[in-house]
Amino acid sequence: MPHEISSPAVEALIPEVSALIVEALNLEVAAADIDPDASLFGEGLDLDSIDVLEVALVVSKKYGFQMQADDGNNEAIFASLRALTAHIANHRTV
Repeated sequence: MPHEISSPAVEALIPEVSALIVEALNLEVAAADIDPDASLFGEGLDLDSIDVLEVALVVSKKYGFQMQADDGNNEAIFASLRALTAHIANHRTV
């Protein structure tokens, strides 16, 4: 991926994206407790494909760009909170 995943813009946006995920999925975890580098799947937040679709929908609405289900980079984009936030920081229009 061509974008920086630890820029000041990404770091500043992580708490907002974390809260968005918790709210969108009604997770029983505090947004601040989500490790930015932990996997969003499996041992991390244990999200599934339906969860990812929900997150993509709220991200698209809030940040003004369309996330595509067939994007070949989705595995990397949704690898962690930090990776997702970097993607948002680099593509947002709002």
